[in-house]
Amino acid sequence: MPAQVRLEIVEQPPALRAHQGDHHFTLSPLWLRERTRARDQLEPMTQQRLFDSHALDPDLAIASLESGCHDDVHIAFSDGHQETFQLDALAADIQGHSHFPSATPWDARIDHQGLRFDWRQILADDAAFHQSLDAYLRYGYIVLHDVPTDPERILEVGAKYGYVKETNFGRYFEVYSRPTGNDLAYRSVALGPHTDNPYRHPVPGIQLLHCLVNETSGGLSTLVDSLQVLATLQHEMPEGYQLLKQTPVRFRFLDAGTELVTHRSMIQTDAEGLPTGVHYSPRLDSLPLLDARDTRLFHQARKRLGELFLDPDFEFRFRLGAGELMMFDNSRVLHGRTRYNPDEGHRHLQGCYLDTDGPRERYASLLKDAHTAQEVA
Repeated sequence: MPAQVRLEIVEQPPALRAHQGDHHFTLSPLWLRERTRARDQLEPMTQQRLFDSHALDPDLAIASLESGCHDDVHIAFSDGHQETFQLDALAADIQGHSHFPSATPWDARIDHQGLRFDWRQILADDAAFHQSLDAYLRYGYIVLHDVPTDPERILEVGAKYGYVKETNFGRYFEVYSRPTGNDLAYRSVALGPHTDNPYRHPVPGIQLLHCLVNETSGGLSTLVDSLQVLATLQHEMPEGYQLLKQTPVRFRFLDAGTELVTHRSMIQTDAEGLPTGVHYSPRLDSLPLLDARDTRLFHQARKRLGELFLDPDFEFRFRLGAGELMMFDNSRVLHGRTRYNPDEGHRHLQGCYLDTDGPRERYASLLKDAHTAQEVA
């Protein structure tokens, strides 16, 4: 956890200094000016600026600064704007506190029962919906039970959690054994851990799979948290990890009417370079063109990554039964399936994709509604 931020008012020359652990720095006048909360500078409902912050004078300065009596500071800027800032609000902005739950890596020992939710209760109770969103944002997947098994119900669930993304497979797709299907998912063969559609730009952020019928003893669903696996790979093979993180790989999909190709690294990171997931599908990728040494190292790291994804210590297996639906982050949580025998009976799932930001938007809306209700009370 980052060290707490403390702000110090400096009178001459006028400035605000921030102290965070052993790190000390002076806040830029431009940074402060942009964070105005004045009514004539910020539209109250949307919180969007009424001025063009990009047009501010690069040499903007603090003309004067005066400490207030309520943990605030009054600042006059060289462009004539004056404003009183709350020091705790500025410190929180520097701290970068998020209202969203942090990702919690997991392995095969995860408490799966704690990530199962009753769909009927979610529809009836915002508190239950909030709990399911919190669990999804922390662990990257949830399972809903008692979802009616009539066709296209998956679109209703998808709309509850976000925005359904239409692809060349349609708004939703059918998963059952058929020899003419345009993907191995439409066979009864085992599917190793993978992420869907790494050849697409952008990659679908979230996948839903809803079981309508499952009369087979095989076909177990598998899930693996890439965050836990990547931490192991980085420890074991730091140089190979960096290659997978930095080297673009070609991913390609081809069927009778479609060809999709894109290039992206196998390890997905955020703006700070921290891993958030992977793009991983051994059926669809190609080794990048590197020198002989780096090609061997890249392949060794890729091979080890695949071994870790299959390791029983990381892979969680369970049977998805009729009326159950699993929703998972398509980059963070890899999914797969064990082989099944279609002669035992019918196994039919429906799937769809959502954009990544849906659950976060729903989570933020529930927080905002709760805050508004408290203010009214």
